Amino acid sequence: MDTQIIGGNNTTPTADLIKDSDTAQFMTDVIDASRQVPVIVDFWATWCGPCRQLGPALEKAVLAAKGKVRLVKIDVDKNQQLAAQMRIQSIPAVYAFVNGQPVDGFLGALPESQIKAFIDRLTAGVGGAADQEIEALLAAADDAMRLNNPGGAIEAYAQVLQYDPENVAALAGIARCQLELGDPEAAAATLDMVPADKQSDPAIVSARAALELAANPVDTSEIDRLEAAVARDGADHQSRFDLALALNGAGRRAEALDHLLAIVRADRTWNEDAARKQVLKLFEAWGPKDELTISGRRKLSSILFS
Repeated sequence: MDTQIIGGNNTTPTADLIKDSDTAQFMTDVIDASRQVPVIVDFWATWCGPCRQLGPALEKAVLAAKGKVRLVKIDVDKNQQLAAQMRIQSIPAVYAFVNGQPVDGFLGALPESQIKAFIDRLTAGVGGAADQEIEALLAAADDAMRLNNPGGAIEAYAQVLQYDPENVAALAGIARCQLELGDPEAAAATLDMVPADKQSDPAIVSARAALELAANPVDTSEIDRLEAAVARDGADHQSRFDLALALNGAGRRAEALDHLLAIVRADRTWNEDAARKQVLKLFEAWGPKDELTISGRRKLSSILFS
């Protein structure tokens, strides 16, 4: 899945996993790169029927490996000297490089099962390192968000997508960053990239809830009026509820939560349980790891089960 991230830094994660190269870039794209991760080189030509059959299957398998291996494609007609140096006599010809050296390969078009087996042999033991790198990048992105640096977080999340183009934590994180940067359209586009079978993931549900809140801004000029109404009558739950929405829209999340919890504490069933439902909606929007979500859940539980 080609994934283009919008929001100050356009990145195509698959560009680092699959690329066309040539004689001049072979040392960088294959020899040097293979010292970091195994690199598969596909020697092909536009007129070659089996090449057109193998190419898409090989790309699909490389993407499925999620960063454990890279693919470099070499057109032999445009790079005849390199093909001669590699002693390519028939195509498609596939070579795998590790630590600068060819270690495996095959000729001709193979079925997907054999391509997968080829990559599995090549990437044995690589997955742990990739998973650790993803975890480290996600942690760095979370730190950047806590430091109010959405641009830095996007950088880290985009690097995660180079390893795993469908990583839901990274896609949800980028969408949240785009909302922080005031670009809900970009956030919606990012969330549309999430595969259908991952749309129900809690991180994606949370990001969509945040997008929904951002898409329905509240007139913050009403805050003073609503605060006065609540001050006059603490049992005016509708004004308190509207005040909570306005405060959240103004970024005063803790105050918004306190007002909603006050309604739940005073009358749990008011307006068909509207306050409690809104509290849960805020928790979804803020995310399960947000400190206010964590403390707010404890407070809500204390009220409901007291």
